[in-house]
Amino acid sequence: MTSIEIRDLTKEYGGRRALDRVTFTVRPGRVTGFLGPNGAGKSTTMRLVLGLDRPTSGTATVDGRPYTTLDEPVRHVGALLDAGAAHGARTARDHLRALAAAGRIPRARVDEVLELTGIASVAGRRIRTFSLGMRQRLGIAAALLGDPRVLLLDEPSNGLDPQGIIWIRELMRDLARQGRAVLVSSHLMGETASFADHLVVLGRGRLLADTGMREFVDAWTTPRVRLRTTDGERLRAVLAGAGLAPVEGDDGRWTVDGARVEDIGPLAAREGIPILELAAEEPSLEEAYLALTAEETEYTTVRPAAAVQEV
Repeated sequence: MTSIEIRDLTKEYGGRRALDRVTFTVRPGRVTGFLGPNGAGKSTTMRLVLGLDRPTSGTATVDGRPYTTLDEPVRHVGALLDAGAAHGARTARDHLRALAAAGRIPRARVDEVLELTGIASVAGRRIRTFSLGMRQRLGIAAALLGDPRVLLLDEPSNGLDPQGIIWIRELMRDLARQGRAVLVSSHLMGETASFADHLVVLGRGRLLADTGMREFVDAWTTPRVRLRTTDGERLRAVLAGAGLAPVEGDDGRWTVDGARVEDIGPLAAREGIPILELAAEEPSLEEAYLALTAEETEYTTVRPAAAVQEV
């Protein structure tokens, strides 16, 4: 089955190393989230896969071959890199028909992807009148035109409304279920957590993580339990004796870092501590990502100094 193979991929621009011997595989049957701070090398990697640039060393192949050597490449790989690249004077249908003709794709496929992406009703409008979300749907339609086995999508939910975000999320999952390899670059951690099975994380051009979603979150976050009780002081004493440090919040709930429900529940029951609420506070992908990339962000901001009050 078709996959993307990145092996020792290195790219230098004027002495600056944008990618540094990166190796990973985008496998079929799953959605791979492609994460990293600005300047991490994600866009460079995608461009190298698509033959839009040449690596300094290493390889980026699709089904074992460079993109530029594939026969009818649009039937193998679909990509969304820049939704604003379509010519504004063309209608959406004419834009897709031109791409279909260049790729020797039947015209009927144009109507299929217009329906699939929800823009069939505006297919006769000129692209310059489209909103950002409509342009995004058109870019996704173009990526799907050749019915490819591999998809590279850069920020596919950008500009979409809530309904559109749910749609693209389900579309990516469905494409993976069909056995396609789907690589999705995004800065939206909540969205990535909702659709990705696997994660590849870059930082300053280096590979920081290549792992399953659950394994990544577990490795870079601390479990936490939230609970309520009518006997807070006994709870504090008992948990302290077990090496835990519960913290009481303003709302009367306690949080216990480094603990799991299965640790707290039996302990409280054994000591006769009444528990009104007990739940795991699931760590997020955002927490894990920020923990991993804290030292890898090239472009950072500082909190502005408080304004000086005039007298």
